[in-house]
Amino acid sequence: MLRFFCLIVALLLTVSGAQGRTITDMAGRQVQVPDHIHRVLGAVSPVTWMIYALDPRLLAGINSALSHEDWDYLDPYVKALPVMGGFGGTRGVNRETLLALRPDVVIFWGWNRAAVNRRLAQQLEGWGVPVVFVDLDRFDRYGAALRFLGDLLDREERAEQLAAYGERALAAVCAATADIPDDERARVYYAEGMDGLETEPQDSFHAELIPLAGGSNVHRGTLKHYRGRDKLSLEQVLLYDPEVILVQENVFFEAVKTDARWQKVQAVRDGRVWLVPDMPANWFDRPPSFMRYLGLQWLAHQLYPKRFPLDLKTETREFYKRFLGTAPDDEQLKKILGSAG
Repeated sequence: MLRFFCLIVALLLTVSGAQGRTITDMAGRQVQVPDHIHRVLGAVSPVTWMIYALDPRLLAGINSALSHEDWDYLDPYVKALPVMGGFGGTRGVNRETLLALRPDVVIFWGWNRAAVNRRLAQQLEGWGVPVVFVDLDRFDRYGAALRFLGDLLDREERAEQLAAYGERALAAVCAATADIPDDERARVYYAEGMDGLETEPQDSFHAELIPLAGGSNVHRGTLKHYRGRDKLSLEQVLLYDPEVILVQENVFFEAVKTDARWQKVQAVRDGRVWLVPDMPANWFDRPPSFMRYLGLQWLAHQLYPKRFPLDLKTETREFYKRFLGTAPDDEQLKKILGSAG
């Protein structure tokens, strides 16, 4: 009789665990997920980085391969994970590849952005894989996203620590730069692409750190499509004549110093062309990740060192230790910061 009773209890517990719990994701959808989640996939890199910050050992795969140097700043566990690519936007999902990774949940970003993401979510749910959406559309939503993921993944305390850090950093930068008159804000051009002739308009989330850090994006207009990367001519950049150029690609960063055509731009003449640090992920954008918390402080300090004084090396080391789990040594800091250090 006792053995029968124990068997019934065990079966009930199994059924209860299988039923899981119902949560409301950041798109307002009701989703049933396991009570305890152990294996997670991020559909795109920004989501995967958020999961990594909470606990890298929750990841069942990563979206893209990293360089040899990038691995120096990450948990060794992640290096052995399969590279699965991303499955947002127009990319499809291979059923066998996905199910072989045995995810307890797949986390997407972009419910309101593209119908294809909603179709992909329905497809995955048809295969028995729960899909949860987070909101990373704006930088000031990162804290809420971290807290939501912390609750979902049973990492509430960790999530609160990271979100609180980010919100303190944002508040400190805003307090330091809020009273700068519009006509005194540094005029900034964000140079993307190998030739530096792609950029983002003022309302693009890809470049939202510029106004948050107290700068003024010289490229006006509205975001034409979510990917961004408006094409410009050099003549247009000359008309903008920015005081500062932020650079994504090292190729352009090296070339612009000696290109006679760019010497007509004030930022180049004044030596205010700054390469955005990007180890192990970019501090500014592509992907827009939690590294932006550090990138915002870096940019505010670069633009207004007296208004926002910062011991960049110390802050970088502490940030990497807090979010990535590694504390760079002096030589690594030189590589990370490059010309910014």
